[in-house]
Amino acid sequence: QVQLVESGGGLVQAGGSLRLSCAASGRTFSVYPMGWFRQAPGKEREFVARIMRSGTLTDYADSVKGRFTISRDNAKNMVSLQMNSLKPEDTAVYYCAATRGPEGSRGSRTWDYWGQGTQVTVSS
Repeated sequence: QVQLVESGGGLVQAGGSLRLSCAASGRTFSVYPMGWFRQAPGKEREFVARIMRSGTLTDYADSVKGRFTISRDNAKNMVSLQMNSLKPEDTAVYYCAATRGPEGSRGSRTWDYWGQGTQVTVSS
């Protein structure tokens, strides 16, 4: 079992940056691939990025590739999402997730643990 708590959301102007953090409980954090998803009002939850156990392999949605960077610190039980060049269409609630599977997938149903979410609002 792992508990996830996100932080770092807020209001930012288009072109700005935010850094989201996700703190995980438990001593086995390093065994979980980690991911970030987001959900805008009236839309389904969508994949943003994922990072494998060691942190050396990452995967990004096309919509954020080149602008967002996912990273993890297994010693601190933390995963982060650095978001640069933000656009109004990035506005959503952002969720941190962990999976018991080998790598997770871009589908939200393969992820087992979720945080409560943090709101990101990008103004134009």
